[in-house]
Amino acid sequence: MAPRVKITRENIINAAVEAVRAEGIDALNARALAARLGCSTQPIFSNFSTMDEVELAVIKEANELCEEYINREVASGEYPPYKASGMAYIRFAREEKELFKLLYMREGGGEDTSLESSLTARMETTVTRNTGLRDDGAKLFHLEMWAFVHGIASMTATGFLDLEWELISKMLTDSYLGLKKHFCEE
Repeated sequence: MAPRVKITRENIINAAVEAVRAEGIDALNARALAARLGCSTQPIFSNFSTMDEVELAVIKEANELCEEYINREVASGEYPPYKASGMAYIRFAREEKELFKLLYMREGGGEDTSLESSLTARMETTVTRNTGLRDDGAKLFHLEMWAFVHGIASMTATGFLDLEWELISKMLTDSYLGLKKHFCEE
């Protein structure tokens, strides 16, 4: 008798992330995931109570991947940290279209947003350091800038726009400088 292959929680999450990458979140279901894993649905439901739990695990994994993109871009030193975060967010949308859509282009599901909260706090601190703006001023500056970045990222993820990387960089610089002039010269 051949030994049974143990399907781990990590195997299931990895396969689910790959399924979402390939086909989007709507294609993620127990049967398709089991087929991808080469097993029955039993190991899935031995590790997760519901497919909603699997989806939450995929969201957590996608959040961690997005944070890796941001950390890598900031660490590269190619752009100032605030701009690097925006460039990384757009790069994530370009390279991980379906994971980006899962995280940022759907109705909120009430899941943990600690990554978004910590990222927002870091970005607002960077705005304060770079501009001297405090509290509500820094928050509004970041919100306006991030809405612009998210627009480019969303249009990139959906294929609506396919801009050259240098143009994206210029657009972010122009928007940042315009906002800085507006907020700091009032």
